[in-house]
Amino acid sequence: MLYRDFATQEAIDREYDPMRGREPAAILADWQARSQKTVRERCRVSLDVAYGPTLAECMDVYHAEAEDAPLHLFFHGGYWRSLGHREFGFVAEGLVEAGISVAVVNYALCPTVEFGEVVRQARAAVAWAYRHGASLGVDPTRLSVSGHSAGGHLTAMLLATDWQDVYGLPDDLLEGALCVSGLYDLRPFPWSWLQPKLQLSGRDINDYSPLFLPCRVPAPVRLVAGGKESAEFAWQMQAYTEHLEAQGVAVGAELLPGDDHFSILDHYAPGELLARQVAAFHDT
Repeated sequence: MLYRDFATQEAIDREYDPMRGREPAAILADWQARSQKTVRERCRVSLDVAYGPTLAECMDVYHAEAEDAPLHLFFHGGYWRSLGHREFGFVAEGLVEAGISVAVVNYALCPTVEFGEVVRQARAAVAWAYRHGASLGVDPTRLSVSGHSAGGHLTAMLLATDWQDVYGLPDDLLEGALCVSGLYDLRPFPWSWLQPKLQLSGRDINDYSPLFLPCRVPAPVRLVAGGKESAEFAWQMQAYTEHLEAQGVAVGAELLPGDDHFSILDHYAPGELLARQVAAFHDT
């Protein structure tokens, strides 16, 4: 077997194909239009705020009306090798309406950079927000994070970060984390169509699979996946849920029966499930 009960690359590719009959060009066009028309024209936005020294290390910040609002950092998907922050501004609308500023984070993509560099940049974005968030008019002590697909993996890696010893920041710097259709066990990907782009080594699998790492951040965690996604996305969520529960983490998981890998992001809309879950992280 290559991975668990998968004996062929074709079987792995089939289970980790998020499109499953969807048209990628149409999905991307919809996201771009929604980000432009429903968010950028309604919110005050600071574009391409640098959080690191390279051009890829930037974020678009969508500002809530109140000064010193909490800040939520969103990490986009694309299997670590495609897309960018500009397509995902639409996820900010519901949170801004709830009084939460949102940073949609960009990062460099594989294979332009090694896989570990993507993880490092995600961590750098959070560290920058904690240290410099006041310059954005937000409360840097009230941070939360979420991510979709590969971004869900990066969100889980933030929970596995030793913030105190590596960054000199408090381990409790996050008020909550939401992983949407995340990928927590990287073992299938060296056997998949993604490997030429990701170039994952055995060490990468061990170092960057949240399923094999301790959770170091004492924050509530919420996991969701779509019932119309392949069974592997549900398995990844359940395995990571059990991993967190075994460590005493306050975690909740939910499979949304009507959603696929892309429609699930509609739940960031005003009043919808994911917007409510993030807002609950900041309830006092």
